[in-house]
Amino acid sequence: MYKKIYVPVDNSEHSHRASDIAVMLGKKFGATLVGSHVYAAQLHDYRFKQMESGLPDKYREEGRLDQQRQAHGSLIATGLKLISDSYLDVLERKCQEAELPFERKIFDGRHYRVLVEDIQRSDCDLVVMGALGMGAVKESLIGSVCERVVRRITTDALIVKSQSPVNGTGGAIVVAIDGSRRSFAGLKIALGLAKVFERSVEAVAVYDPYLHHSLFTEIVKVLSEQAAKVFRFAAQERLHEEIIDKGLAKIYQSHLECAANVAEEDGVDLKVKLLTGKAFEKVLHYVHETEPWLLVLGRCGMHSPEEEGDLGSNTENLLRLAPCHVYLCGQRFSPPVVKAEIFHGELQSKEAT
Repeated sequence: MYKKIYVPVDNSEHSHRASDIAVMLGKKFGATLVGSHVYAAQLHDYRFKQMESGLPDKYREEGRLDQQRQAHGSLIATGLKLISDSYLDVLERKCQEAELPFERKIFDGRHYRVLVEDIQRSDCDLVVMGALGMGAVKESLIGSVCERVVRRITTDALIVKSQSPVNGTGGAIVVAIDGSRRSFAGLKIALGLAKVFERSVEAVAVYDPYLHHSLFTEIVKVLSEQAAKVFRFAAQERLHEEIIDKGLAKIYQSHLECAANVAEEDGVDLKVKLLTGKAFEKVLHYVHETEPWLLVLGRCGMHSPEEEGDLGSNTENLLRLAPCHVYLCGQRFSPPVVKAEIFHGELQSKEAT
């Protein structure tokens, strides 16, 4: 499933846990691990020069200032690289213990930009990255580097949000299904990871029967009498209440039936759940109630163009708010179609009334 796994490290607790998960995946699939660290020497040098004018007079004498510049330059040129090497040494030792091939990469530059450029150039199958870095505070949900990286890459990414042990007990793998090819590819990923981590898999789908009701309530406030006649407001509202909303339920139920068939073919027993409401909100509530270990999401959903590279709004909200690890799937998979039972004759009859 994976041949090369890319792991940005920064010595934070989330980074250490990401390394553990990456090593476990690498050992299972015989993958090469690529450890990467970016330090910001240019930024530190720029900041030091900005601070020179504010130094006490005794440090601003030309001889003393030259000494400070040289000392700081040495720290930047050598010290930060040594620190980066030390960070990567930790991951390399883990790879040696697991008998995994290891590559190390060290860069100087703007953290997220360098990581994005290197990931896009590489042939890695998966990025495993801590959600928070060394700069995290109590209120932090996701770090700026992590968020900027995952928004700009298309490679699958496993975002480590919990510091719980990799082999800890409890917690299923939950995959959100919306009928898109990315969500079904996420299902395949979830089924594969479930075997690696010996966890159960659950699929959840959400449809929103309330949106049209709220829209119609607002529309009726602004339509003129003439416009209401042209729009056939009453008939349109009946159509949505009696046919379209019920049809949505059948469509999303069929997505879950399709997911169950795919899981059965893979020899996995899949628990399914159909929910109603706003997609990200209901999935988030489900996550809080069931406390899964991992949530698998397509990078974007059913209504996004196939070439879409950014994150969908539901995915973005869940990436930020879900307390468990989050897997963002950019791959695509087209399963056998399970048709929803929508009665076209009844629909045509309702449209004619």
